[in-house]
Amino acid sequence: MHEHHHHEISSKTVSLLLLSFIINMFLSLVEIIGGVISGSVALIGDALHNTSDALSILVAVIAFKIGAKKADAKYTYGFRRAEVIGGFINLILLFISGCYLAVEGIGRLITPEQIDGKMIVIISVLALLIDAFTAKISHHGSHHSHNMKMVFVHNLADAFGSIGVIVSGLCVMLWGIYRIDGVIALIIAAYMIWQAVVSFKPIVNILMNAAPDDIDLNEVKKTIAKIKGVKDVHHLHLWCLDEHESALECHVVSDDIKIAQKIAQKLDEKFAIEHCNVQVESEEKCCHCNCCEHIE
Repeated sequence: MHEHHHHEISSKTVSLLLLSFIINMFLSLVEIIGGVISGSVALIGDALHNTSDALSILVAVIAFKIGAKKADAKYTYGFRRAEVIGGFINLILLFISGCYLAVEGIGRLITPEQIDGKMIVIISVLALLIDAFTAKISHHGSHHSHNMKMVFVHNLADAFGSIGVIVSGLCVMLWGIYRIDGVIALIIAAYMIWQAVVSFKPIVNILMNAAPDDIDLNEVKKTIAKIKGVKDVHHLHLWCLDEHESALECHVVSDDIKIAQKIAQKLDEKFAIEHCNVQVESEEKCCHCNCCEHIE
């Protein structure tokens, strides 16, 4: 038995995300100024990365706002996929940021820069506090929304990055080790790229109308075929409306005019498929033409 889950991002969370966007943009400005004064390319690079993350928050908020709109005559399924599109945009931003950090990390390993360790530590501690605050906000709902998950991963990577920069600053202050900055940057970059790659498939599956991973299409067909009165099932399509709801359409050969209601009820109970469109045909009228593809 599948349970129905409807996850909504509260208006309070959206407001906090907007506050996080403003704070992160301010932090980016502070890091750029601090990077110029201290001569730290790493801090400037982190500022650019933080700007990317701030933009990911803004994309998420816009997606939530659009997704909350009601269906209309043009978009009859509503706008819930806006959150999935937002998650996809943030995924691309995450991947690009990871690649950028990887290039920067390699550059710092080859030609380490002399930097003001004390200033870097002070600014990075401030950045860590802000990143932790933003990550906590975005963690709410990250298990149920690709959009929010991408924001959370962005901010978590930022928090790790801030810790890494703090460690780099301490190594510079205490032992004069500059290459540690490049090593930590590569570790963070690897984490970001890995998260982007792992999240790519589930997001694209929804955008491509793929069947849900947790529902076996053959099992769905067998379930329909076992219902009393069903003689044949064909033209069977199953897809994700968004991250939580699925839809199905099929042609069924039956003499029972109420069979569609029975099928819809059974699929809702067993697979949590709420949107079910069943076209009932008589055995004489069913042509099994090319449009009626059979799922073996």
